[in-house]
Amino acid sequence: MDSEDDMHDANDVESVEDDFYSGETEDTPMDYYCSDYDHNNDEDAEDEDDDDANFDFVEDDMDDSADIASRRPEQNYTILMESDIRQHQEDAITRVSTVLSISRAASSILLRHFNWSVSKLHDAWFADEGRVRKTVGLLEEPVFQFANAREQHTCGICFEIIPRDGIKSAACCHPFCTACWAGYISTSINDGPGCLTLRCPDPSCGAAVGQDMIDSLAPDEDKEKYSRYLLRSYIEDSKKTKWCPAPGCEYAVNFEAGNGNYDINCLCSYGFCWNCTEEAHRPVDCGTVAKWILKNSAESENMNWILANSKPCPKCKRPIEKNQGCMHMTCTPPCKFEFCWLCLGVWQDHGERTGGFYACNRYEAAKQEGVYDEAEKRREMAKNSLERYTHYYERWASNQLSRQKALADLHQMQTVHIEKLSDLQCTPESQLKFIIEAWMQIVECRRVLKWTYAYGFYLHENEHAKKQFFEYLQGEAESGLERLHQCAEKELQQFLNTESKPPNDFNDFRTKLAGLTSVTRNYFENLVRALENGLSDVDTNAACSKTSMKNGGSSKGRGGRGKAPTRTGGSSKSADGSIYWSCEQCTYANVKSATRCEMCNQQRR
Repeated sequence: MDSEDDMHDANDVESVEDDFYSGETEDTPMDYYCSDYDHNNDEDAEDEDDDDANFDFVEDDMDDSADIASRRPEQNYTILMESDIRQHQEDAITRVSTVLSISRAASSILLRHFNWSVSKLHDAWFADEGRVRKTVGLLEEPVFQFANAREQHTCGICFEIIPRDGIKSAACCHPFCTACWAGYISTSINDGPGCLTLRCPDPSCGAAVGQDMIDSLAPDEDKEKYSRYLLRSYIEDSKKTKWCPAPGCEYAVNFEAGNGNYDINCLCSYGFCWNCTEEAHRPVDCGTVAKWILKNSAESENMNWILANSKPCPKCKRPIEKNQGCMHMTCTPPCKFEFCWLCLGVWQDHGERTGGFYACNRYEAAKQEGVYDEAEKRREMAKNSLERYTHYYERWASNQLSRQKALADLHQMQTVHIEKLSDLQCTPESQLKFIIEAWMQIVECRRVLKWTYAYGFYLHENEHAKKQFFEYLQGEAESGLERLHQCAEKELQQFLNTESKPPNDFNDFRTKLAGLTSVTRNYFENLVRALENGLSDVDTNAACSKTSMKNGGSSKGRGGRGKAPTRTGGSSKSADGSIYWSCEQCTYANVKSATRCEMCNQQRR
C-alpha cells in the first residue's frame, strides 16, 4: 500500500502536469508549449478548419519579416576566410609597429609571444620594455662587433673562414655563413611551427630571428611553409578564434562572448559548439555531450549486452548466448563442456527425471530457495539498463540520419528544384526562398530533436514531473516537425511533377509552408530555452502546488480540472496578479507590453 507521502507526491506531479498543460501556472505562462490542451476551451468558438486556422497569420508574412528577424538573437561570431585572417594579422602588425616605433619583423615576434593580443602587448611593453625585449629576444645592442667590413670571420657552425660579405647574423651579430644559416632555417621550418620562435644558432644567445631573415635566406618552398605557420598561429594562439573542425574546412571563427549561445554555423554548412568543438548540441550542455559520446563509444554497453543476453560457461567462463533450442548447451572447442542452460549444472546429471530437454526441476527448486536471486537480479538490471539506453540511442541515431537526408534534400533543392519550380510557376527564385528557409529549419530542428534524446537519457528517473513534461514537449516537437517535413517534401512534389498539370493553389501552399516554418521555429526556440533552464518552471509550480495543498487548497487532478482562463484575445489576469493578453490565433499568453504575439507574430487586436 502506498504511503501518505507517496500519495502526496503523486498528487503534486499530476497537479503540476495539469497546470502546465492548461497554461494556468503562477510563474511563467507555458501556453506556447502545450496550446493543444487549451484548444478544448474554444471548440465552440472555432468552427474553421484547423489547417486554415494555423496559417491565417502569415498573410502579411513579407511585411512582418523584419519584425521576426529583430526578435532573433544577434550573431556573436564572425567567419574568417584566409584573406580576412591575413588582413587582421597585417593590421595588428602595423598598429604595433606604428605605436612602438619598431620594425614589422619585431612587431610580429612580439605579437606571437602575446598570442596576437595588441592590448596585452602594449600593457606589458609600457610597464617594462626591457623585460619584454629580453623575454622575446629583441636586443637593443649587438653582443658581437665586427672590426671592419673587409675582415674575414670564422663561421660558428662549419668553422670555415668566410669573407664578411658571406656572413649573416641576427640582431646579436654572431657570425654564421649564409649556407649554414639556410640549412639551420630550413631544418627548423621542416620541423614544424616551432620555427616561429627561432633563435640565434649560438647556444649562449637568445636573439630572435625575424621573418625578414627568413625571407632573405630560405627557398620559396620553406618561405611558403613559414607563411602558413604564421597564418595559423594567428588563429591557434588566440583565445577568441578557432578553426572550423569540419574535415577540409579552412574557415576560422572569431567569437565574441555575449548572449550565452555557443553554437557556430560555418560557411561550409557545418555547425559546432565553440566551447567543446563538438557538433552543435543545444539544448544539451557540453558535459552531457561528452558523457553521451563516451557512452556511445565505450565498451560498457557491450558488457551490459553480454550480461543481459548470455551466461558464462561453468568450466571456461566464456559467455554463451542461447537464441533457440533446448536447454542442453555445449561450449565451443576446445572446452566442449556440456551443461544445462538454466541451472548451469553438468548435463550428465540431467534427463527425464529433471524435466527433460526443455525444463529443469533443479533450477526451479533452487530458484524458489533464492539461490539464483542475485544473478537474476544483476541480469535483469543489465537488461533494463540496456533497453533504456537502446531506446534513446536508436532515436538519437534516427534523427541524425533524418538530418543527413534533410541536408541532402536541401542541397538538391538549392541546386536543382528551385530553378525548375521557378520555371514551372513563372516565379522569380527570390520569391521561393520560403522553401529554402523551410528546409533549413527542418535541418536545424532535426539537430535539436536529436540531442533532446541525450537530454532525456540523463534526466533523473525520480524527477517524475519533469520527465513527464519533457516527454510531452518532445512528442509535440516531433509531431510539429513531421508536419513541416511532410509539407516541404511530399506536398511540394505535386508542383514539381511535370507529368501532370501543376495545381493552381501554389499561393495556398506558400502560406501553409511559411506558417508551419514560423510556428515550428518558435516552438523549438522555446523548447531549447526551457531545456537549457532545466525545466525550472516544473519545480516552481510543484512548489506552488504543495503550498496550496498545505493551505487547504484543492489539487486539481485530471478528473477534476478547474476552469481554465477565458482566451478571448483580451487581457487575462494570472493567479500571481501579472497581466497577460492571449493571442486569438495560438492562445499564447503574452506580456501586457507586447504588441505582437511572441509565438506566431500575430498582431494584437
